Amino acid sequence: MGEELLGTGFNLAWPWLLALAPLPWILRRLLPEREGGGQEALRVPWYAEVTGGAAGGLRRPALAAVATLAWLLLVAAAARPQWVGEIRDLPVTGRDLLLAVDISGSMDTQDMAWQNRAVNRLVVVKAVAGDFIERRRGDRVGLILFGSRAYLQTPLTFDTETTATLLDESEIGLAGRETAIGDAIGLAVKRLREDAASDRVLILLTDGANTSGEVQPLQAAEFAAREGLTVYTVGVGADRMEVQDFFGSRVVNPSADLDEDTLRTIAERTGGRYFRARDAEDLAQIYEILDELEPVESDVEIIRPVSELFHWPLGLAFVLAVIAALLALRPAGVRREALA
Repeated sequence: MGEELLGTGFNLAWPWLLALAPLPWILRRLLPEREGGGQEALRVPWYAEVTGGAAGGLRRPALAAVATLAWLLLVAAAARPQWVGEIRDLPVTGRDLLLAVDISGSMDTQDMAWQNRAVNRLVVVKAVAGDFIERRRGDRVGLILFGSRAYLQTPLTFDTETTATLLDESEIGLAGRETAIGDAIGLAVKRLREDAASDRVLILLTDGANTSGEVQPLQAAEFAAREGLTVYTVGVGADRMEVQDFFGSRVVNPSADLDEDTLRTIAERTGGRYFRARDAEDLAQIYEILDELEPVESDVEIIRPVSELFHWPLGLAFVLAVIAALLALRPAGVRREALA
């Protein structure tokens, strides 16, 4: 059934399965009773208490009612009850956007501030980049995490909220302590190579230089340029940081290992831009610029959200089956005493 035919409210996806509701009654009336003797295929100790004798009546009306209701609930669950929501407009840009985030050991450097406290670089990236991802409604967004190796954490999806959540759950060192920039770009090229999107964008964020991996960054940039992948590179890390040692306090450059020349060349060869983020404000401004460079202007696709409800009757049928089993195992005399 097409979504355009669904009305708002309760709906059954497979209503024809409701025709199975009278099946037990039909079988009971049509099939002949089996004569005694022979090996039973299924032994049920309380079967005689459920089914009647020659008269065909039920000896336990309560048990029969519970079993019947459980069967009807199973049929209702099989018919797939649903709740159909209001029609919504989903913007679709035709753009695929991958975010590659460095989670190597150097991202643990605490040279940034967030909410008036000193934090490491990854904390700021999670906060700012997470907001950026959630704003990309209409893009298919994916997430690559890289350290010594590169991993696709989230495939391309319209579910930007989940992508942002998985970024927030990332931890330093999960992909190794070194930095494989070339492998991260190569993985992005591989994931986007056969994609039909009109715009394919990679935003690569790192705080160091390529120290690991099988593919060199500039070689990967050439691959990306041939495939039409635009790469925006972001260098993260402060220029000044005061540290304490045996001789007292001194000022160091915590971003001395940042290879800005390579990051700038990667961006230029793929038609992107290089950005430098020395603090949280810089990073937020960069993502605002990226929103302007890759605006979320799109066509509109009409969708109608559908929530499955089959688990409710299915769960209730299970509860009734347990009740039926307890009723069947309980001696009839005990029940009569309880009712007296």
